[in-house]
Amino acid sequence: MKLPHHDIIVIGTSAGGMVVLCTLMEQLPANLPASIFIVQHLARDSCAQNLVDRLNKSAQMECQVAQHEQVMEQGKVYFVPQDCHLLLQKGKMLVTKGPRENLFRPAIDPLFRSAAAAYGPRVIGIVLTGMLQDGTVGMEMIKRSGGITLVQKPEDAEYPDMPQSVLNEIEVDYVVPVAEMGELLQELVFVPASATAEVPEDITYEAGIAERLMLEAGEIEDTELLGARAPYSCPSCGGALWEVKKGHVNHFRCHAGHAFTPEAFLNANVESIEETLWIALRMLEERRTMLSAMAEQDRRKGHFHWSESQEERANELKVHIARIRQLLMSNANAQNRFGSEEREVG
Repeated sequence: MKLPHHDIIVIGTSAGGMVVLCTLMEQLPANLPASIFIVQHLARDSCAQNLVDRLNKSAQMECQVAQHEQVMEQGKVYFVPQDCHLLLQKGKMLVTKGPRENLFRPAIDPLFRSAAAAYGPRVIGIVLTGMLQDGTVGMEMIKRSGGITLVQKPEDAEYPDMPQSVLNEIEVDYVVPVAEMGELLQELVFVPASATAEVPEDITYEAGIAERLMLEAGEIEDTELLGARAPYSCPSCGGALWEVKKGHVNHFRCHAGHAFTPEAFLNANVESIEETLWIALRMLEERRTMLSAMAEQDRRKGHFHWSESQEERANELKVHIARIRQLLMSNANAQNRFGSEEREVG
């Protein structure tokens, strides 16, 4: 009996991704006996078709924007649409507007997780240049399901965070520069997939609930199968969080379907804190302005004692306002770094 080979290739990238994707695609022949699926972090107002047009100028394989319930074909490259997740089922793709994962939509983990659940040992997972940790949890699921894991050598990546995050958590099969990746893939696709590898039950379960939540309204059922209740709330919706501790890479998931690595959770909290600080700054400035106006009215009426009291309170607020503003400005560089991740379109 002939064993299936590695005919499902899933690729995740972010900042700096289009350059390396073009470099990789030009190395692959048109008759590669595999289907390739790509998720790149995209801003909501970007255009995936423009990026696919750019890929087609370099690629020998045909590249196209993935469509909901489209039947997959070998020798084709499918690129995620903007503001959507891309999931795999047996023989077809799902394009959904489900909850963000790791603060992104599209996110890499949903593609990798669904590929691992649907195709197990037939999957090759690739993480390229990008910031933060998206793709790490999904890559471990591919590894645990018997698939092959491959990352861009961090020294070769314009933004090494994502490849390095995978290397920090997983024993990756191959670490190579992009210039060598095409030749390696042409060898790996012909390697027979394991006949004994089985997809762990927790991966199938989580892929199933994620797919259900992304396609229709609902809540996670049988939460005890997902993990223990975490002492935190979801920074995106405020709901309860469960900590998933299957495998070696922990992550969090809420009833609504939002999911976070620990680092993504902290980044989301920083955004919430910043929003709260801006609101506090506005309210304090309005209060200071009102106190100054009241002090001026008291001076005009000859109530100098009350006027001095109002001015003193207004000056105290100036100190708090200055402290909050300094905190917000000192955090601006970190927030701009994260923001550039979502704006990156190659």
